[in-house]
Amino acid sequence: MSSTETAPGTTQAENTGFSSRHLLALVALLWTVALNPIAGLLSGNSQAEVAVHFRTTQIAWFTLGGALLGTFLTPFAMKAAAMYGKKRVLVVATAVGLLGDAIAAFATDYSTLLAGRVLAGAYGATVFIAYALARDIFPRRLVGTASGVLAASIGLVGLGGPFLSAWLIDHHGFRGALWFIVASTTVCLLLQLLCVPESPVREAARRMDWIGGVLLGGGLSAIVYGIGEGSAWGWTSGRTLTWIGVGALAVLLFLPYESRAADPLLPLPLIRRRRVWTVFLATSVGAGATFAVGTVTMLLTLMPAIPTVSDGLGWSVTKSATVQSPISVLVIVTAVLAGRLTRRVDTRVLLAVGGALTTAGYAVASQLHTEIWHFVLLGVISGPGMGLVVSVLPIMVIESVAPEEQALANGSQWLIQSVIQVIVSQLVFTVMAQDGAVMKGTQFYLDGGFTNGFLLVAGACALGAVLVALIPKARRIDAAEEGHAVEAGQAA
Repeated sequence: MSSTETAPGTTQAENTGFSSRHLLALVALLWTVALNPIAGLLSGNSQAEVAVHFRTTQIAWFTLGGALLGTFLTPFAMKAAAMYGKKRVLVVATAVGLLGDAIAAFATDYSTLLAGRVLAGAYGATVFIAYALARDIFPRRLVGTASGVLAASIGLVGLGGPFLSAWLIDHHGFRGALWFIVASTTVCLLLQLLCVPESPVREAARRMDWIGGVLLGGGLSAIVYGIGEGSAWGWTSGRTLTWIGVGALAVLLFLPYESRAADPLLPLPLIRRRRVWTVFLATSVGAGATFAVGTVTMLLTLMPAIPTVSDGLGWSVTKSATVQSPISVLVIVTAVLAGRLTRRVDTRVLLAVGGALTTAGYAVASQLHTEIWHFVLLGVISGPGMGLVVSVLPIMVIESVAPEEQALANGSQWLIQSVIQVIVSQLVFTVMAQDGAVMKGTQFYLDGGFTNGFLLVAGACALGAVLVALIPKARRIDAAEEGHAVEAGQAA
């Protein structure tokens, strides 16, 4: 398609800006992308109360349990979206997630609560599908802006979400937060059904690679589970090594199997392109580490202060939301501006700057994290960095693949990022627990644990920034031709 042609389903007049139907679709996709962080924020802010209420040392799975199912289902969602339509898969995944939300809200014991949160992980696959849909349904010149707006959702959630969760949790407890997640998912499902058009882009293959999906999704899920239980079982215990080893073996078997499959789940030639695999690696490490920092900040601000047992700040959710609001404002502003900057500035530069800022911010926070002004300083440094990382990520994927590869590419990146986020988050829990204590069945953390948690995340962000050097240059988003693979940077 030439540079003067429009995206599927649009007219030349609509290329000058967002039409009303595009705005409605953008709102629906924005809500879809925001659903995961709002659920994560509400559950994260609830985890301290949930841990005390249910007297559990396994609170990590309350926020990370959904990653197990999300990791397993993502390979199948990638292929189904490419074959049968992105909207269709979007709706099904959200509906299954809604069922999980309802189970968690009704739960009266911790096991049922975890089962609901795990099932809710089904809508984890909706994020990458939403970004892929943005390329298909918006005019090309608006794809970057739309992607930036979608990426800014994490800032919008970070700005308004804490105050909402504060009101819910402070007045209605963790049950109020769980029921609000149910309401949010319901509205999201309705918006998807009514406002999102189906993508016209389809893959020719019509056969699901079930064996490949089980090997990849099941293998990665086993690795995630083994890492998640490593601190409880012991990192050298037979159970830990068995889960991680079996998972790794399944992933290794996936590669030769997939290379011979008639309708592969994930075309390996796509992953082998240097531009693609380097973008996946750098963005996944950077974003996964950035999202994992919430594990430290939420526990730090909301856990109680108990001499010799817990060095949490003991803030209310309202106070925590107020103090950390500057970081959300800066994420929003930076993410929206980055959508426009990508038409003028190399996305590799923006990603590297974002990684450097988040690294600096979390390194400073490792030493300064007890006063209000410390968190304001953290926001000023790391907020723009987070905004750059989350907004540039989907745009770099768009620059690297053809439209028909978009769902598979976004899904692959999201899968890698999710695994890295879980790994970093679980390592953070493990590191913090080394400087902590268990009292009445609840895990608490001392100051040294919070310091080491911040340092671990800062190190992971630094690694993501360094990996940017591996990425070759590609055409900018407004120069990528629809219907053709981006040639620049695809050499093996």
